[in-house]
Amino acid sequence: MSAATATSAPTRTVDVAGTPFAYREVGTGEGVPLVLLHHVTAVLDDWDPAVVDGLAAERRVIMVDLRGVGRSGGTTPDTFEAMADDTVAFLDALGLDTVDLLGYSLGGIVAQVVAQQYPERVRRIILAATAPAGAQGPAATGATLQTAIQKATELGKHPKHFLFFEPSSASQAAADSFLARLDQRTADDRDTPISNEAIGAQLAALTTWEQDTSPAGLAAVKQPALVVNGDNDTMWPTAACTLRLAELLPDARLAVYPDSGHGGIFQYHETFVQQALDFLRD
Repeated sequence: MSAATATSAPTRTVDVAGTPFAYREVGTGEGVPLVLLHHVTAVLDDWDPAVVDGLAAERRVIMVDLRGVGRSGGTTPDTFEAMADDTVAFLDALGLDTVDLLGYSLGGIVAQVVAQQYPERVRRIILAATAPAGAQGPAATGATLQTAIQKATELGKHPKHFLFFEPSSASQAAADSFLARLDQRTADDRDTPISNEAIGAQLAALTTWEQDTSPAGLAAVKQPALVVNGDNDTMWPTAACTLRLAELLPDARLAVYPDSGHGGIFQYHETFVQQALDFLRD
């Protein structure tokens, strides 16, 4: 049983077909492990400790930097199929036969592809602030990031104030709390920031994903899915992405949080954790 928390868990590496993949692990180790797949530009330090520790109260939670991201070696692929292959190779390296997946944003796309291509490896999936193939939003991610960075620089704020949260005072206060939680980890064991090359590959994959107008593969996803987001995701629009995803999946539950955007699971972390644990427990 691990006593580590999201802010104290050591960063480890495992050999994945000759390439070191960085990961962290917290939780009880009981039941089916829960693997977390993160958003574009993100590394291990970008996972909200409130979410990770809340889930780890009942689950063995594993966070991973996929190929070329953070401290992981290799070159980031520019397709989600290759990212899904890397995810399963990582599971193999840890000796994990079956897992639950929590995919957030870009990670939610990876989780969809894993569920389609490797259905025997996934028991349940949680898809947060993500999009099915063909939905509008992912291809504009690069431009959205640049606009947020420029606005944040002008106003002396963090880009995530604008990317993940709403302009309301309540949502901006939640942004401040979220960013403070991300700063809790000590500086001597923080992850390596993502490279521009890795971001470029991720953005290329997102553009291809939006151009794929045939998300029919989701009809074959038999795993139960929990689909969640804020009610006004300005990065990947809630109606076109989140609601459409829930419609396409044969066995989906939907949760939409008020006055929130792409970072709804961080703004409403207590509610999300409870819903996620209830879903995984069923």
